[in-house]
Amino acid sequence: MSAALEQRTLKLSIVTTLAVSALGVTFGLLAGSQSILFDGVFSTIDAAMSGLALLVARLAMREASQRFQHGFWHIEPMAAALNGSILLLLCFYAFLNGLQGLMEGGRELAFGLAMVYAVVVTCACFTLYAYERRINKRVDSEFLRIDMQGWLMAGLITAALIVAFAIALVLERTAYAHLTPYVDSLLLSILTLCFIPVPIGIVRRALREIFLVAPSGLDREVHDAMLPVMQREGLLDYFSHVAKSGRGHFIEIHIVTAPEFAADAGVALLDEIREQITAGFSIPPERRWFTVSFTADPRWT
Repeated sequence: MSAALEQRTLKLSIVTTLAVSALGVTFGLLAGSQSILFDGVFSTIDAAMSGLALLVARLAMREASQRFQHGFWHIEPMAAALNGSILLLLCFYAFLNGLQGLMEGGRELAFGLAMVYAVVVTCACFTLYAYERRINKRVDSEFLRIDMQGWLMAGLITAALIVAFAIALVLERTAYAHLTPYVDSLLLSILTLCFIPVPIGIVRRALREIFLVAPSGLDREVHDAMLPVMQREGLLDYFSHVAKSGRGHFIEIHIVTAPEFAADAGVALLDEIREQITAGFSIPPERRWFTVSFTADPRWT
């Protein structure tokens, strides 16, 4: 149910993003605004990345195969890293264009059309953000979290455009009217600087998962779950290894026991210990790859 809801929400986001990008390109060309055109192009690329996210989300829900015996979870951070890298390059290129416009004396802009675009898009962005936030409380999807942050950032920045365009309209009727051609190029530069933290954060989180950096929260949760388990007589020590890749959590625990441990109870006692450990996890079973081994020889840990 949660996977289907995640995919439906991503589809809605893609359709809305395509509509916003079409508005951005159209109004950007009509109003002569590079900042609005950048917003439209940014949305187009974002829609393509959301489509990729939808494809990967479907793959991630598939069962492991003979070729991909750990499933498809590892594709999620790779797709997120690609998404963030493309958006980061786009921001850098647009920032240079903004600086070039300022150096060349700016450009004239139809502020009336620009204002209409900014109002419509701001409403759309905040509506999608609120909807995805509500859905993600039930789904807990990294892709929806990324998409949700994108809508929030886009909404805040487009709301800032409204303020800037309003100020420019006021300037046109004052002695500072000669400054209005610089508004669009200045906005483009500011927009890109505001956007840049979003792809940087996406890439940073994705690289942590690609390189299997142990998540501190998951590591702490494993140690907390092991505290009551290690109070059993005959358990001497344990070693744990954790990693996160997409929605998959990989947990490996090696428990060192006394040589005679479970000699009478057998495998039933070992399974009981596994149940006790998993009772301390917040991660649902379908999102974890969990392994527990028992040995009396520390060399095997």
